[in-house]
Amino acid sequence: MSLTIEQLNAAGADEAVALLDGTYEHSPWIARQALAARPFRSLQHLKYALAQAVNTATREERLALIRAHPELAGKAMVSKTLTAESTNEQGKAGLTDCTPEEFAKIQRLNADYNAKFGFPFILAVRGPRGTGLSKREIIDTFERRAYNHPDFELAEALRNIHRIAEIRLNDKFGTEPALGNHVWDWQEALAVHSDPGFAEKGQLTVTYLTDAHRACAAQIAREMREAGFDSVEIDAVGNVVGRYEGATPDAKTLLTGSHYDTVRNGGKYDGRLGIFVPMACVRELKRQNRRLPFAFEVVGFAEEEGQRYKATFLGSGALIGHFNPAWLDQKDADGITMREARAHAGLREEDIAKAQRDPSKYLGFVEVHIEQGPVLNELDIPLGIVTSINGSVRYVGEVIGMASHAGTTPMDRRRDAAAAVAELILYTEQRAAKDGDSVGTVGMLEVPSGSINVVPGRCKFSLDLRAPNDAQRDALADDVVKALQDICERRGVRHTLEETMRASAAPSAPEWQQRWERAVDSLGVPLFRMPSGAGHDAMKLHEVMPQAMLFVRGINSGISHNPLESSTNDDMELAVQAFQHLLDNLNGAPSAA
Repeated sequence: MSLTIEQLNAAGADEAVALLDGTYEHSPWIARQALAARPFRSLQHLKYALAQAVNTATREERLALIRAHPELAGKAMVSKTLTAESTNEQGKAGLTDCTPEEFAKIQRLNADYNAKFGFPFILAVRGPRGTGLSKREIIDTFERRAYNHPDFELAEALRNIHRIAEIRLNDKFGTEPALGNHVWDWQEALAVHSDPGFAEKGQLTVTYLTDAHRACAAQIAREMREAGFDSVEIDAVGNVVGRYEGATPDAKTLLTGSHYDTVRNGGKYDGRLGIFVPMACVRELKRQNRRLPFAFEVVGFAEEEGQRYKATFLGSGALIGHFNPAWLDQKDADGITMREARAHAGLREEDIAKAQRDPSKYLGFVEVHIEQGPVLNELDIPLGIVTSINGSVRYVGEVIGMASHAGTTPMDRRRDAAAAVAELILYTEQRAAKDGDSVGTVGMLEVPSGSINVVPGRCKFSLDLRAPNDAQRDALADDVVKALQDICERRGVRHTLEETMRASAAPSAPEWQQRWERAVDSLGVPLFRMPSGAGHDAMKLHEVMPQAMLFVRGINSGISHNPLESSTNDDMELAVQAFQHLLDNLNGAPSAA
């Protein structure tokens, strides 16, 4: 019989510790300390209390906890002295069935890791989906983490221990994150589509209106229909729009969604999580034959990342009437204009205006998004309330100097375009750091036709500058542009610079932020408010209607725009539950269909 929160809350201290036995390996002190937080409001509240007990312990206590765990495929497994929980986990990952070569490699990795860090390598081998990582994933993670700083690796080991404990608690309480599993599986299935040149390498890249992009749109539309949306269409810019009508025909609409395009060699969850979480809500509403007092519209925005063309926020911008016809003449790296790409996709220019929404018919816009950073991960908090989205400005530029022989051109006679950009990069780094909360990035850098023995005559670059408010962003941008001018003048080179995007900071509407806060609090999750350093489609909708965002914790230190980007089925489950709470309490209890 499964354990319940009510049983745990009612149990005496010794009995409660016994009920939680095996959650943390050979460390009953964790459960005993966490019991001070009783009564637990939910299983998630218990998980957080246990994590806090570990995180507030001494370094020696935390090291002892790590060392209480067995090595992966180690001597304890061979001698069959693992705990039942560890045996189950290592078995699900296939570690009890290693080939001699795999076993030998893992043994070498264990020895090297212990020699460097002084504690065993800890990995939640049942993985973010709970069904087990492959041996290849385990070995790759082992090798990657061996290069971490010792302090960081200690924290990463503890985070994996918390994930192990979470899965063990799910087993104890007979809980399965079924909704989170649906969201996970939808995202994994969508990730099979990738652009040529990346698909062959096993990398995920989906840029605007490529064949892979259109396949994603078709798949999202199909999943929406199967989930129970009343209508689904792909609009004139490639947005996938699903509507679940309200209880009355004239009801206003709540708008949500995010983007399904990706950066090059990116992750599976950036943007897409914000499509599939509300889709899971609609799936449940349809299954229960329930209607809300308002219509619910979920949009998979076709473009947000600005990867194929210099225009960004094409999808969400079209909804507010901000599609610039001049964008149609932009060319991608292969010389294909956006107009040509749209014609190939069967999208009609004259239909673009039809995508614009009348804000008076909408209640507002909410967006769920993976955090794309380490904050929630480090705090062991699964959900974060976004207070504002930082303002940003982007440029593409080129410095033009003089190509010359690398061996015969004296250092004081050079007009080195790449060196000028290098100096700009360092200035941008230092200037952004002065603000404390501004950021500046040169993410693209190219020496066209460069050669090892030629002083670079040209250097192309990008600039991405962000800050919490527009005034701070503009001051940063002014200083960086002025520095570029000074650098070029001093070095005897010239430059071009084109602003490709400017987005204002977007503070969350207070009433909508509070709705997210109530939804998160209802789950027993601690409230954590934070700004978003990344740009989101919510920034565009903010221009015409109130908006607020919910962040979901990422694993692997919250890394994003990277193949390691991921989240767990448990955190996705919480995101769906929070969204359901927001829907149910937005305008009174939902009515029956």
